[in-house]
Amino acid sequence: MLRPPPPGEGKRGEQGYLAYLLRQAQGATRLAMERSLAELGVTSPQFVVLTMLRAYPGLSGAELARVAMLTPQTVGVIIRNLERDGAIKKTPHPIHARVLQWTVTRRGAALLDKCRRHAQAIERRLAAGLSANAQRLIRRWLAKIAADL
Repeated sequence: MLRPPPPGEGKRGEQGYLAYLLRQAQGATRLAMERSLAELGVTSPQFVVLTMLRAYPGLSGAELARVAMLTPQTVGVIIRNLERDGAIKKTPHPIHARVLQWTVTRRGAALLDKCRRHAQAIERRLAAGLSANAQRLIRRWLAKIAADL
């Protein structure tokens, strides 16, 4: 029986398909992030929701689901848990009262700052050995993939 090679070799390395390599890299990054954030009692999806709410305060649950690339059901659970923990708060939309807008509280901002320190350590590992120009090119390429596909 032929055993698959470890990540970085054969079809799991430079000979692999781009889509597979992106998935493999995303999986490794997510696992590293999950392990790191677990020390704070935060999940990766919770971190994404807090990050998006700090960047774009006042998003609705549906908008959060879209920008966080999560299902509305998942975001609903995350919102309930973050609200219960005092990390986010809701206010009714000024025009559409049935729509709830979410913002990060002081407590949530402090938690997000701790999460960011963990995430930045992983970002440093991701960027290790890459020049600033290479990082810009990779960021541009990844953003273009997301926009074009």
